[in-house]
Formats: sequence, C-alpha cells, structure tokens
Amino acid sequence: MQTSTHLYRNQKWNSELPTNDSAQTLVLAFAARTFDADTALWQQIKDTYPNSVIAGCSSAGEICDDLVYDDTLSLAVTHFEHTKLRFASSVIANTSSTGVGADIAQQLNHEGLKAVLILSDGLGVNGSELAFGMRSGLPTDVVVTGGLAGDGANFQQTWTLVDGLPTKGMVTAVGFYGDAVQVGYGSKGGWDLFGPERMVTKSSANIVYELDNKPALVLYKEYLGDLASGLPATGLMFPLALKTPEEDEPIVRTLLAIDEEAQSLIFAGDIPEGKVTQLMRANFDRLIEGAEIAAAQISNKGAAGEHLSIAISCVGRKLILKERIDEEVEATLDALPANTKQVGFYSYGELSPRGALVCRLHNQTMTLTLISED
Repeated sequence: MQTSTHLYRNQKWNSELPTNDSAQTLVLAFAARTFDADTALWQQIKDTYPNSVIAGCSSAGEICDDLVYDDTLSLAVTHFEHTKLRFASSVIANTSSTGVGADIAQQLNHEGLKAVLILSDGLGVNGSELAFGMRSGLPTDVVVTGGLAGDGANFQQTWTLVDGLPTKGMVTAVGFYGDAVQVGYGSKGGWDLFGPERMVTKSSANIVYELDNKPALVLYKEYLGDLASGLPATGLMFPLALKTPEEDEPIVRTLLAIDEEAQSLIFAGDIPEGKVTQLMRANFDRLIEGAEIAAAQISNKGAAGEHLSIAISCVGRKLILKERIDEEVEATLDALPANTKQVGFYSYGELSPRGALVCRLHNQTMTLTLISED
C-alpha cells in the first residue's frame, strides 16, 4: 500500500500528484463547499485518475496531515496492492434514509467485504436512520465508518462526489474487499454535561418538540441567552446528550436547524420520546484529549507498512477550539503509527462503531478510520 496527501490552496497544489492510477487506487477529496463551482479542478483529478475510485464531500474545514485549513481541497491518493474497491451511491430523495442505507449496503454486500466508508449529504439525511439501514443490510463483522458532508457554519447546501463531480442530495460509499486490508476505528467526544436533565416528552425522529412538556426551542434559547440570536450556528457549541441505559456514555446530537413556528429543534439524528437528555458545553483540554483517546481506541494499528488515517471531526469542535484546532489533529497523529498520512474534514455528523461492531451516528466527536494492508 502506498499513500500520499496533497493540498490544493490558492489555485495550486502543494506537491505533484502521483501517477498511480488503477482500479485499486482510492482518491479521497474533501473541500470547501464553494469548490463545487471549480469544474476545471475536478476534471483535472478525473483526468489524472480515470480508473481509480474517487470519493469525497464538502466540508466545514479540511484536514491534511497535522493541520486544519479553510477554503482548500485536501486530497489523499492510496494505491492498494491486494485490496479491491467498489463505489456505491444512492439518491436521498428516492426513499427514506433507512432505505438509502439499505440500498448502499445491497450494492456493496459482495464476497470478501471487510469495511465500508460512507460519505453522505449533510443536510437532507437522517444520520441515525442511514446507519440503521446500513447495519441491517451488512454482515455484523463489516466495519462501517464515515460522516455527513459540511458547509462551514452556513447549513445551506452540501455535496458528495459522484463520478468524480460534486453532486447534491446523494449518499456515497466505498467498499474494501479482501483479507489483506486492515481497518481500525475510534470515536470520542470530550464535552461536559451541564444544566438539569430533561425528558423528551414530544418528538418525531430527529425533531424535538417538547422537553419536560415545554416547547423545546424556548428552553434551548433560555440556556443560550444572548447566543440564541445566532441559531442554528451557535447551537453547534451546545449539543444535546442523549442518555440510554444500554450505553456507557451519552450519544451526542448536533443541532442542524430550528423551526420558530413549531418551536422545535431539528437534530442530525433521532431523539426518541421518553429519553433523558442534557445539554453539553465545551472543555478545551478535554476536546483535544478526546481526539487523542479516539486514536488510542484503535486496537488494530495495522502492519508495518504505510497507513491512511481518515479523520472526521464535528464542525462544533472547530468553532469552539478556534486557533487551537490544529491541536486535535496533531494529537491523533501523535497516537498513530509513525508512517501514517492523514486526511479528513469537519462534518455535520460522524458514523462509527462504538465498542461492538455496530455503526451509529455520533455528533461532536473526533472519529478516526485507520486503513493499512497486511
């Protein structure tokens, strides 16, 4: 396995792109949402890698090795020696998010499937249902990781790459096949709980209407105070912890939108009625420590060859950490094998197993996928 990372910034590449195009080459590209208009750049990538699997999505910040950028394109080119790749895509508007996940799973569920990297539109999908659809259609030993595309703190539109071009309203995925590929994963937050616990008394899928029988948006604005005028973007700094008996720690949900008329909150994933929730806020050092823990969770660090780390972190972490944001990607690389290249993006939601091989939606986490060949 050979892998390299590259950055396109100010209309030029920081290094020459390798010429290792093949059906066993994976090209991952993460870029600012506005790059969807740069047709010449995408055509250049397609022309350089006409036989390769090209995947990627829009971002809320681009990760290249140990640094975080804005208004750039971060690229990783990985050539596998013994691993086969397969690309899949599905239109969100055609069915429910669960159905889209099941469709992707069906397209990829072939002999030898070891892992799936899923990259989805960040606004038109219910991440919880998407993960459920994937789980229901794949063997339990297949590792599924990935994330939801971003658009900075704008929440206006996102895209994924289909046929090498930015396309709205799509879920995409790459399947990895064969015994040689080694895939490890880790996911961790680092947020602190605060305020009283609240019961979800009225909700539908990812929309919360009432907490403790009170309008959800009213309560949320009370906590945010002056920051409420900046919703939904300021809501990224105050995610909601969803407590369930079967989990050792809360599942975190990110706010995506608000509905003033219904006085409701719209999150990236499901928040069922009857569940206990609590607000969360940032602790700078614990966020960075969380990124390091995510890397330490990867039990299978692979063979002695090269490694590719795909880092997907939440836009809320980026808004909180600000000038310290590089520290969390530095922390991940420090905890990974020395011969690791890293690429990734800031997202509207992260997909990863936690503990057992059960993929689910997470928010406000640093989620890592480490790929190598034995």
